[in-house]
Amino acid sequence: MIMQAEKISPPSDDKRWKVVETTIRRNGASADALIETLHSVQEWFGYLDDDALRYVAARLTLPLSKVYGVATFYHFFTLKPQGKHTCVVCNGTACYIKGAKKLIDDIHDRFDVKLGETTQDGQLSVLGARCLGACGLAPAVVVDGEVQANVDSQTLISQLEGLENDDA
Repeated sequence: MIMQAEKISPPSDDKRWKVVETTIRRNGASADALIETLHSVQEWFGYLDDDALRYVAARLTLPLSKVYGVATFYHFFTLKPQGKHTCVVCNGTACYIKGAKKLIDDIHDRFDVKLGETTQDGQLSVLGARCLGACGLAPAVVVDGEVQANVDSQTLISQLEGLENDDA
């Protein structure tokens, strides 16, 4: 027996679910609204946990596997809480050839964090992207939402250290 979408309760009483629910209703609880709904959840909660994915699947009457597949396919969705700051390193062909691997290795050496992880202190998440669509700017990174072009390790490490110092 399939439950009616209107009778499905949010995972918690958190008021942010009301905003997500507005997004779902605005789109008629349609499967076509999956990406927009996931964006809304992530915008308000910071990441997509299992409860959120199950709720979205139920509300949009989609299989959980489809919701999970979309959430893991696109690099801008994350299933874990992120750090205060983010650094997304493009791993597309042009960026990789022009030094993305060195950027990732040097970030790991300096901050002891691997791609897809967050530092122990919760300050920095290092993510990878299949392609940022900025091949002419290779290697490209996005630090706290700002695209950086022709990045070298020393400059990037200094910038990331500066973010930590600004928070102190």
